[in-house]
Amino acid sequence: MIKVICAIIIEDGKVFAAQRSEYMKMPLKWEFPGGKLEIGEDEAQCLIREIKEELSINIQPIKKLDEVVYQYADFEICLIPFLSQLKTRDIRLSEHAAFAWLSPEDALLL
Repeated sequence: MIKVICAIIIEDGKVFAAQRSEYMKMPLKWEFPGGKLEIGEDEAQCLIREIKEELSINIQPIKKLDEVVYQYADFEICLIPFLSQLKTRDIRLSEHAAFAWLSPEDALLL
């Protein structure tokens, strides 16, 4: 099972989502950004590192939410979400194709 940490970033009533690039696994799918937890790594530090690498911003994890296990055809992940707050706002995508600030209702459709 792969442990994946993701950020649920909410600002001004909108939820941040990023679209995977066409070169990533599951291309062009929308997601809450984050990444794989490395061996010996703290979950919050993993999230801070991944968001800095992928979006060039700093965040503050605020609260860990309930973990969710997803079974795909060829792998399984344990998704570990953190409600997070922006510390910087100049988003620059290094891996993703696009990003959007969505209403909570639209975010549920991802």
